[in-house]
Amino acid sequence: MDIVEGVRVMKHRIITISREFGSGGRTIGKKVAEALGLPCYDSELIQKMAAESGFHEQYIKDKGESAPVGFLSNLTNRAFGPTNEDYLWEVQCRIITELAEKGPCVIVGRCADYILRDKADCLRVFIHADMDFRAKRIVEVYGEREASPEQRIKDKDKRRAAYHRFYTNMKWGHAQNYDITLNSGTLGIERCVDIIKGLY
Repeated sequence: MDIVEGVRVMKHRIITISREFGSGGRTIGKKVAEALGLPCYDSELIQKMAAESGFHEQYIKDKGESAPVGFLSNLTNRAFGPTNEDYLWEVQCRIITELAEKGPCVIVGRCADYILRDKADCLRVFIHADMDFRAKRIVEVYGEREASPEQRIKDKDKRRAAYHRFYTNMKWGHAQNYDITLNSGTLGIERCVDIIKGLY
């Protein structure tokens, strides 16, 4: 903890990056980690979850950020015990907590902002942008060739929001749930990186 003009300022060891699909959050996270000399956990989280859970990586990609479908279906499934999604959530929480305890790092997605909510040295960031910026980005960067990239963005964001609400009981993307929210479409990727670096 540093003292700046008589005010205590907590030094951040962990940075979590939550993001809208196509906003460049993953790129920003990796650039921040590289600039600060920190490990960045993104796809690595899926690999670790697969190794610990025994599920295939593709299954985790498909189910790891999806809430159980339907309220009645959810009740029916839970009558027989925790679902696969519940088990993956437990594994995910354990891995993210262990990584945070291991040392300073950047963690992208996977509700890390919520899982590490009680850590005072965690900087929780949310990256967003307008639809035009994101639609253009997924075509240019990810080679998205669907007729409606906008619809894919809406579907992806809807799944992330439902997953986040289901397991955290918090509204995904609400500014009050993060330390800072950044508009990558307005600020640009590099400026977002600089801002986060300056807060570390």
